This record gives sequence, structure tokens and C-alpha cells, in this order.
Amino acid sequence: MIQNDRELQTTQERLRHFQLQLAHLRQAERNPENYRHSAAGYLAELDRMNLELREYFESHPSELAHSV
Repeated sequence: MIQNDRELQTTQERLRHFQLQLAHLRQAERNPENYRHSAAGYLAELDRMNLELREYFESHPSELAHSV
């Protein structure tokens, strides 16, 4: 779980990087089946990172300070 704003920024940067990778792959891969197979790992990681972001934003900073 994301514990602070620095980790938040890192996660947001990783999320953007993965999105850009997927956008490139989507244009570069000509075979839809190959694209789906290649994209699956990226999509799973995007889901995981989005869940972490959601958990971070659902909590108040004072709650995070107690969990560290």
C-alpha cells in the first residue's frame, strides 16, 4: 500500500508509463490475439496500481501515520 506522497507520485508515474506502453503496443501489434496476450500483464498491473491509489485516497493522512 502507498504510505506517503512520494510513493503516490512514484505510483502515478509508473501508471502513466504503463499506459503509454499499452498505447504503443496497441498501435504496433497488428494481430489482435497477440495484442491481448501482450497487454494482459500490463492491464493486470494497472488494475493493481489503481487499487493501491484508491486505498491511499480513501484514507486520511492521520490514518496512514498510525499504520506505518
